[in-house]
Amino acid sequence: QDEGLLNAFANELDVHSATAAEVFGVALGDVSGDQRRKAKAINFGLIYGMSAFGLAKQLGLGRSEAQEYIDLYFARYPGVADYMARTRALAHDTGYVETLKGRRLYLPEINAKNRQRQQAAERTAINAPMQGTAADMIKMAMLAVDDWLAGSSIDARMIMQVHDELVFEVEMGAVDELCETVGRLMSEVGLLDVPLLVEAGTGDNWDEAH
Repeated sequence: QDEGLLNAFANELDVHSATAAEVFGVALGDVSGDQRRKAKAINFGLIYGMSAFGLAKQLGLGRSEAQEYIDLYFARYPGVADYMARTRALAHDTGYVETLKGRRLYLPEINAKNRQRQQAAERTAINAPMQGTAADMIKMAMLAVDDWLAGSSIDARMIMQVHDELVFEVEMGAVDELCETVGRLMSEVGLLDVPLLVEAGTGDNWDEAH
């Protein structure tokens, strides 16, 4: 865990803006759109094992500048670097990684002699506990929502899951109740040490609901 990121989530900050403020050394309110864009690329890129070369290509920077951003990020959020190192070492030792629910992903290439294959497995090892835990959580939320709908009198049904999003068809008179209850049930999936924020949108079609 990283205290800086935990505090950002606990205070319900825009994590990409908070990262930009830390990396670029500016006040949170002074973060520019370009700085936030770069911070977002760093936040998501590093958990996928992106290198300085990859970040430079994505942001249109020189490789040395991209490496400087990465170094600043790890300096501000040392817990992230610790997580990556510990997870990589554990994967090499056990041959697998786990989600917070204990679901395992085996990594047959983690100790491969071919360095490229080994590095690909290391990237998977770092990312899979996060992606896998997110998948576990949305399924837990779906079960909770389904149980509630089964005992409810409102005319609504869950029709689709898209990544971390649930899509429903619901009668007009029950929209508010559905949004409130589903939001609460999703936020109560308690695997994390930070608040789980849920947003709801409505519309006559999926596009309008966004």
